[in-house]
Amino acid sequence: MHLFVDSLTNVDFSYLHRSRGIVGETWLANAALDGALDEQGMVCDFGIVKKTLRNWLDTELDHRLLVPTQSPQLSLEQREDGIQLEWKLDSGETISVGGPAQAFALVAAESITPESVATWCVGELDGIFPTSVDKLHLGFTSEAIDTPFYHYSHGLKKHDGNCQRIAHGHRSRIRIDVDGHRSPQLESEWAERWADIYLGTREDLHSESEQTLHFAYSARQGAFTLSIPANRCEILECDTTVEQLAQYMADQLATAHPGHEIQVRAYEGIGKGAIASAKR
Repeated sequence: MHLFVDSLTNVDFSYLHRSRGIVGETWLANAALDGALDEQGMVCDFGIVKKTLRNWLDTELDHRLLVPTQSPQLSLEQREDGIQLEWKLDSGETISVGGPAQAFALVAAESITPESVATWCVGELDGIFPTSVDKLHLGFTSEAIDTPFYHYSHGLKKHDGNCQRIAHGHRSRIRIDVDGHRSPQLESEWAERWADIYLGTREDLHSESEQTLHFAYSARQGAFTLSIPANRCEILECDTTVEQLAQYMADQLATAHPGHEIQVRAYEGIGKGAIASAKR
């Protein structure tokens, strides 16, 4: 018997890519189970399936940096106080990230793809369901977006939850209205501007050179560091919550288009976000 659960949950995270760098991503998780019927006439109760998988994905993938441990681009050191890694890009540039172990997902794969992550997850989840379940299938898909979107990564040191992790992110759509009319051109410009971007807060900038930016902060979960090529980052004077990102974009656009009412609807992953307006 085959049991399926579509759109089980979504996970927001970042991952390391050999050319794109740190990529913010959002995936929808779909699950299926094969097995025999139990004494209740079920393979497994849907409530158990949903709760078990959602809890595991929320804990082990969501708001983490996914690291392909079998990649030749990676140098990784596991310490008592966490993980320190270096990631060499195809361009010859290097990204360094440090933080508590719980801020990373060490995926046994050469690269991060929906398929490789699903395979790793299934292996990690082995034996978690009742014996009536013979096999677990897990799949990840991206939200279908037919308008401009961008991938961004960030960290929120003031956040009490997992958003404090210095390298997690989202795949997000954007809507921009000028005087009440949608502007696909401006949406495309921002999608290009923030393609695979790291959004850093200036007060977290520890040091910088012409080529590299070094971020560091301490939060409730521990100490975090990130060194990233300057051309892969945009520095903001504010924190990078979605509320402040929406206002930042609205203010930037209002300055560039004086006399016009700007409204920005910025998403954070799927189905959530903030709306901000500005006029100069």
